Amino acid sequence: MRATAAHPLHRSHRVSGIPLRRQKHRRWARHLLSERRRSADRRRGCTRRSRRACSSGSRSQAQRAERRYRAVDAENRLVARGLESEWEQRLREREQAKAELARRERERPRALSAEDRRRLLALGADLQSVWEASTTTARDRKELLRTLLEEVIVAVFKAEHRARLTLRWRGGSLTDIDVDLPRQKPAIVRTDEDTIALVRRLAAHYPDTVIAGILNRQDRQTAYGHRFTANHVGSLRRQWNIPRFKPPPVIPEGELLTIKQAAAVLGIATSTVHRWLNDGFIGGEQLTPAAPWRIRLTEDLRARFVDEEPQGSLTMYQAMRLLGVSRQTVLQRVKRGELEVIHVKRGKKKGLRIKVIPAQPTLFDLTS
Repeated sequence: MRATAAHPLHRSHRVSGIPLRRQKHRRWARHLLSERRRSADRRRGCTRRSRRACSSGSRSQAQRAERRYRAVDAENRLVARGLESEWEQRLREREQAKAELARRERERPRALSAEDRRRLLALGADLQSVWEASTTTARDRKELLRTLLEEVIVAVFKAEHRARLTLRWRGGSLTDIDVDLPRQKPAIVRTDEDTIALVRRLAAHYPDTVIAGILNRQDRQTAYGHRFTANHVGSLRRQWNIPRFKPPPVIPEGELLTIKQAAAVLGIATSTVHRWLNDGFIGGEQLTPAAPWRIRLTEDLRARFVDEEPQGSLTMYQAMRLLGVSRQTVLQRVKRGELEVIHVKRGKKKGLRIKVIPAQPTLFDLTS
């Protein structure tokens, strides 16, 4: 902080880095201190007069209540009782006003003596001692500046990270001070790294709309706390140079397909694919929780969906009767690969079929 113009105070005395001129400031200080002393005396005089008027009013009300009580007919007991209560209340208020007046009189600052006034006026010639004194608080320093300053003009230059303060003193002099502004870096708002890595994996398999749905189902949010949309995902991809999803023109063997695509290729309903996934007849893959299921289309999977019922296949009920187990046990054996299952897509007998299990030779067949 530097002063670029002549200061109205002496250069050898400084207030927060501002030089003070001794000769002019001595007159200002004496005038201002005297004015403040007279103002304080006037305020204390007004306060004392108001407190004394309050005490006098309480005494008059107590006397008026006493006269009303003594003037009432003694036989009218109800009115007399009410006037007596009012008299007692006025007496209590009078005593409280007298006690408050006595307390304020005890706490009233004493009048300055001639020696105290001389020492106080002498401080105006040496404000540096007042400013740096250990008993001077921050509030006192602010009050001192308000007394000496008439106006402060602030001009901010954001591009140069500085500000210019023009101080107008009571005597009419001006002081220009250049102040450096703190350079604060703006907070970086960005999407978390986990979400960016997930978008990078999903973008190789799904379009932006599907990716936005996956992120929302996982309760993820943008850098500003919003739900993801296709536009948000597209902006995030372009910012981090993530390629856009491009579906292949021809589905290769063993390609991962969505449930809708797999149902279209196999010629069945999507509900059938969901049911087979839940029953564990076919395997599915997910890139992340809440992502769409994907099914790998292989020749083995294609062979499980036929147009006509093969010879020797059984319905679920027939397989249960043949094996002597429940439906749940048959499904568990299919999941373990012990039984082979197929799905008939057309005809009256369409639905789930279990292939016939070849009869195993028994112990008696082997020994005969």
